[in-house]
Amino acid sequence: MPNLDLTGAQVLHADGLRAATLSFAEGIVCDTPVGQGVDLSGFMVMPGIVDLHGDGFERHLAQRRGAMKQMDAGLIACEAELAANGITTAVLAQFVSWEGGMRGLEFAERVFASIRDTKQALVTDLQAQLRFETHLLELYDDLPQRLADWDIRYMVFNDHLPHDRLDEGKLPRRLNGQALKARRSPEKHHAYMKELHALGPEVPAALDALCPRLAAAGICMGSHDDSTAETRAIWRARGVHVAEFPETLEAAEAAHDAGDPVLMGAPNVVRGGSHNGNLSAIDLLAMGYCDALASDYHYPSPRRAALMLADAGVMDLPSAWALVSSGPASVLGLSDRGTLEVGKRADFVVLDARTRRVAATFVQGRVSYMNGAVAERFIG
Repeated sequence: MPNLDLTGAQVLHADGLRAATLSFAEGIVCDTPVGQGVDLSGFMVMPGIVDLHGDGFERHLAQRRGAMKQMDAGLIACEAELAANGITTAVLAQFVSWEGGMRGLEFAERVFASIRDTKQALVTDLQAQLRFETHLLELYDDLPQRLADWDIRYMVFNDHLPHDRLDEGKLPRRLNGQALKARRSPEKHHAYMKELHALGPEVPAALDALCPRLAAAGICMGSHDDSTAETRAIWRARGVHVAEFPETLEAAEAAHDAGDPVLMGAPNVVRGGSHNGNLSAIDLLAMGYCDALASDYHYPSPRRAALMLADAGVMDLPSAWALVSSGPASVLGLSDRGTLEVGKRADFVVLDARTRRVAATFVQGRVSYMNGAVAERFIG
């Protein structure tokens, strides 16, 4: 772990980019020089990106169906991609769902165990998020213990059952493909979905009992794809405060007005709208209703989204960058990172001031990524 004084760069603070020296020792930002300088003229130093929700790691763990043999190697490859995109803390979002396959319990157990056992050997701070399907009532009793065993502190509730089609007696869309992934016949998979759908009347009371147990265990909880203010209020009453990717302005506004953090996808910003026609993140940001942006399915997007928002004048650069640094850190209660203040972790990303591409990434003062001209500065 080097102790360094970074000089000559434009450093992002709450009042904007300004020429300043960033010193860090033993992985912590300090206010006195440590005596070993590196000239970073021509570069920008930004707080490290805290990615609150990303599932781009899946392609590293299972490039093809059935190719899931070496998860630790996949996580190492994933970390390289995270670091190359300036991400210093990454929450890897893994389903436990009736869908089976890469979203089934068996695969999730392997993923969570691999994250838990591998992350100590990596530089990037990897954390796991459980995305849990609400109708899996058979897992409720053991869920708090499972989370403890998996070292998970953040979970999100989903309900992706096609209730409308099941109510109407219609076959769900993509049934054959889902059944194949779950290694069930289409008939058995359809029957299982109908069984879970029939449990619907029992789910609210079961959640009312489960959520306080999880809260008592210190689990941060969120809901996914809220569509109404009423739905958000129900989740809030259970202690489920994070609103992930709300689908409507009504739901996002209700979360914001109640003081619940709202998370949107950075790809939504980069694309100029949701890929499936839901709420525009840019519109939400312009109204002040969004607290954090996440990579969702594309790790380069948080950096690009923050810079695009500043370039477009939607907000100033410190506010835009906070959406991918201090904002998500606050949601997770990680008060030791997210800004470059004295006493915080030396988690930062170095950008080429001209191209604004990632040149280097540091996590607690350790190099997780470095390339090209900036590497020559440190080696020299």
